[in-house]
Amino acid sequence: MEYVSLGSSGLKVSRICLGMMTYGSPEWRDWTLDEASAKPIVRQAVEQGVIFFDTADMYSRGVSEEVTGRLLRSFFPAREDYVLTTKVSFPMSDGPNDRGLSRKHIMDSIDASLRRLGTDHVDLYQIHRWDPETPIEETMEAMADVVRAGKARYIGASSMYAWQFAKAQFTARLHGWPRFVSMQNHYNLLYREEEREMNPFCLDQGVGLLPWSPLARGWLTGGRSTEESRQASVRAGSDDYAHRLYGEANLEIVDAVNRIAANRGVPAAQVALAWLLSKPGVVAPVIGATKPRYVDDAVAALELDLTGEEIAELEAGYRPQPVRGHQ
Repeated sequence: MEYVSLGSSGLKVSRICLGMMTYGSPEWRDWTLDEASAKPIVRQAVEQGVIFFDTADMYSRGVSEEVTGRLLRSFFPAREDYVLTTKVSFPMSDGPNDRGLSRKHIMDSIDASLRRLGTDHVDLYQIHRWDPETPIEETMEAMADVVRAGKARYIGASSMYAWQFAKAQFTARLHGWPRFVSMQNHYNLLYREEEREMNPFCLDQGVGLLPWSPLARGWLTGGRSTEESRQASVRAGSDDYAHRLYGEANLEIVDAVNRIAANRGVPAAQVALAWLLSKPGVVAPVIGATKPRYVDDAVAALELDLTGEEIAELEAGYRPQPVRGHQ
């Protein structure tokens, strides 16, 4: 395992981040694994040297945080041995204030998340999406107060437009508040619109990239490219969000991934992740894993160096597309 700084911060993280959205309650999504099923996967990640774990309050409506907290406490002897992140903004109930990035919701949510996680702090507290109804000054001051209270060590953000992220960062700088050290954005071989503005801005400002959906929710592993494969997977058959993101996936790119994987004698996932890990500013892809071997593939991708010709082949079929993933 490799360990690197998260952007220009002093926080060290593993170059693979295990996304915990997959673990929680099957009542939330039928592809979600319960705690007993998640345990061997998380154990495999820990044994492979992963120390970076990402969840959110809205995953399984809080159950993912509960499962995450219990599993990490069982595998690590001390809290300082791992890096834990959670997120805030999506609705947690039908209440009008139980959503968004108001001061009220942020303050209520961090306390609720810490209770579920069973810890007194998270290492990285992220805003899950932009809130157009709350002034950014209110949001950034509230996030600063969360840090001052010792409930979070650093703050980060997730998918939004580059102008929104710049506004948040420079608002924080103007007032002397903590700035975001990370951007968890939608970025993979099938979706590269972030290369236009967000990624260059983050690279210039020393913000670490933590791409979500690095394997395009299974498209880049061949798990959704045929009707047979979609029927064989519970998630592929019921993941409506994936259909919205990749309903017209560029199969030319998927074919290139499969060709290079076959030539290299490795799984397609390793090729897709190796491409992402080679990109400037990318610190740690946030992977979802439903089997221990998926963790092994992600870690093995760290050792796979693609040639310039292979990278060109992977990128050749890309076509501009509408922005997706900001909602």
